[in-house]
Amino acid sequence: MSVARLGLRLGLGFLYLPIVLLVAYAFSADRIPFQWGGFSLRWFRALAEDERLVEAALLSLRVAAGAATLAVLVGGLAGFALARFGPFRGRALFGALIGAPLVLPEVVTGLSLLLLFVALEGAIGWPAGRGALTVLLAHATLGAAYVAVVVQARLAEADRSLEEAALNLGATPFVAFRTVTLPLMAPSLFAGWLLAFTLSLDDVVLASFVSGPAGTTLPMVLFSRLKLGLTPEVNALGAVIVAVAAAALGLAALVLARVDARRGGG
Repeated sequence: MSVARLGLRLGLGFLYLPIVLLVAYAFSADRIPFQWGGFSLRWFRALAEDERLVEAALLSLRVAAGAATLAVLVGGLAGFALARFGPFRGRALFGALIGAPLVLPEVVTGLSLLLLFVALEGAIGWPAGRGALTVLLAHATLGAAYVAVVVQARLAEADRSLEEAALNLGATPFVAFRTVTLPLMAPSLFAGWLLAFTLSLDDVVLASFVSGPAGTTLPMVLFSRLKLGLTPEVNALGAVIVAVAAAALGLAALVLARVDARRGGG
């Protein structure tokens, strides 16, 4: 076995062995999280009966979906402007502001957003306190930066002659955008949505700054519980998340395979 293959196997084992162990111990009947006590589904039943975890998970999914959608709208427009508007006054500043969340520590971003929300509440009365809405806006701010980068990179390598041909054939700029540019952007918008959704679902730092009692997300609940020690319900929750992610990846692979098959057949 070559050194490269050995290093690859060790690296993959280091990445995926903890996930395999977590899923395996989720089916253990023992109350100690990392001790095998026979096969059992008791912790999955306990997870389903844990109202706080279930409510936090549903809230996180709603916040992540809303934040990803808003991030695609804002970041998609920003990426389009940077890729298609050419040099314009303030372009460097605009690009720096869009990309700032990528390089700033999340602690700085979270503190600045908290101060912004407090100032807005004092000035215009909105938002009324911190909760799910402020978490959504904070996550959308972070996700928009990633979406803008992905969309800009996609359009930078796209052939502009297709858009120019549509305009030369009499299409209005809006029709050219809808029929030519938007389909070219679609893969990057979808990828950006998934990236923003994952970032929101996984975030603890930003949510800790801008959330309130009504905006406690799943990562915040898990982090607070882990301070007191790991419980078997957390293993069960991790197994459920892995299963959902695997199903989503399998579905995406199936859809892409069918699309490729249709293109090959066409």
